[in-house]
Amino acid sequence: MNTQQIKVSKQIRQVGIAEGLSYLFLLLVAMPLKYIWHIPEAVKYTGWAHGVLFIAFMYMILLGMQKLNWSFKEAAVAFVASLLPFGTFWLEKKMKEKEHE
Repeated sequence: MNTQQIKVSKQIRQVGIAEGLSYLFLLLVAMPLKYIWHIPEAVKYTGWAHGVLFIAFMYMILLGMQKLNWSFKEAAVAFVASLLPFGTFWLEKKMKEKEHE
């Protein structure tokens, strides 16, 4: 990987981590606040923030296809990882390993 590709990879990893953290916060904090303690605002605002980060991560996947020459399969793996709790953390680890090759 050249310097520009490493920079793009790092940006993808950073957005992925933020998206993954927002997803976990939504699932583990905001949802219980809404459904157990009847505080719907927790999901409203956390869900909105997570949605913005999810869209940003989708953009970053497209950037990965363009700048890092990701195949459709690699992009699909990144997409599926974004749907699974802890998936983006696994993806971040794999991307970091690939950077150091």
